[in-house]
Amino acid sequence: MAEKVWQPIKVCFCEHIGQDVEFEAQLVFPSDVLPDQNPRVLAHRCSHGMACNQEERGSCIWAGTNPVIDPFQA
Repeated sequence: MAEKVWQPIKVCFCEHIGQDVEFEAQLVFPSDVLPDQNPRVLAHRCSHGMACNQEERGSCIWAGTNPVIDPFQA
């Protein structure tokens, strides 16, 4: 059976919340039947994106409130 995991890719300081956040990717690793395949990337997220999304001011693309700002682009 395939296994899904959220794996950190990059860490950066977020000006919006004033702390380090992780850029994560959801990877699907193949089952033991097909061990030679690479993992597939299903989604990306910020480790603090859900909390930022609940605030009343826009934050960044990963919170879904400001598509212009991407704090992990550098």
